[in-house]
Amino acid sequence: MDTFSVDTYKSLYSGCRLCPRDCGKDRKDSFGVCLEPDRLFIARAALHMWEEPCISGESGSGAVFFSGCPLKCVFCQNHEISTSKVGKEISVERLIQIFFELKEKGANNINLVTPTHYIPHIAIAGLIAKEKGLNIPFVYNTSGYEKPESLDLLKDVVSVFLPDFKYLKKETASKYSKAPDYPDVAKKALEKMVSMVGAPVFDKDTGLIKSGVIVRVLVLPEHTNEAIDIIKYLYETYKDDIYISIMSQYTPIPSILPKDKEYDSLRRKITKREYDKVINAALNLGVKNAFFQEGDVCKESFIPSFDYEGV
Repeated sequence: MDTFSVDTYKSLYSGCRLCPRDCGKDRKDSFGVCLEPDRLFIARAALHMWEEPCISGESGSGAVFFSGCPLKCVFCQNHEISTSKVGKEISVERLIQIFFELKEKGANNINLVTPTHYIPHIAIAGLIAKEKGLNIPFVYNTSGYEKPESLDLLKDVVSVFLPDFKYLKKETASKYSKAPDYPDVAKKALEKMVSMVGAPVFDKDTGLIKSGVIVRVLVLPEHTNEAIDIIKYLYETYKDDIYISIMSQYTPIPSILPKDKEYDSLRRKITKREYDKVINAALNLGVKNAFFQEGDVCKESFIPSFDYEGV
């Protein structure tokens, strides 16, 4: 990639409009709503075994955790990085090295976790890495709060999208993420993702995903009906052109939750009854392309240590 192209990408941090918050901050001199400057900060780069089976496989997904986040949900299990409490500055060149190091460790893919606010860096690094021979998929692991025009920058890099679809009600989105526009934004972002990579394609020998979209639906306590409505929307809109991952792993972290009583429901795990209700509703709708979680996956031990491993 020539210098002009690199400069063009980096200029997107000036008057930043990369995410739907549209904060307009010049991240060269200040921080965006994501709490990050125009320099690249990450907190961990290591094999991750707890993604969907077609992503982690047997050897693991090469997860790169970026510091900061435009959404910052009140219940965020990765709150240490979403609030920018941890993060080490690295260069684009170092990020490219990390991609290759993860491949050498056996990573099935490069898993870009909370990447939205660093799309220019990721686009540059991904394109150069591919030019240098990196031949495993890039997975874009996101909250779903994305701008279609920003996703366009990744068209020659990302082949797998792994978005959340957190809320279908503006009220819930406002209460938990201060983003009442989330439902509309997530719908448009998902439409863009599907148009970019198409229906899922899997390796016939390994079962690993090569391209496509997997949408995660995290079931929150006392929000089973909203989760069911999300699944209904996804299935009626996309049928078998996407996979739906229905997650029971909501992990309450009391220390980060607002003390107001209206957040009391988030202070507990979801019950088996709640999760079964959502799963049964999905099956009754006819959903077949889906991932379910079994056993007790609601443990803080499933939250990675942001200790700069691999950075």
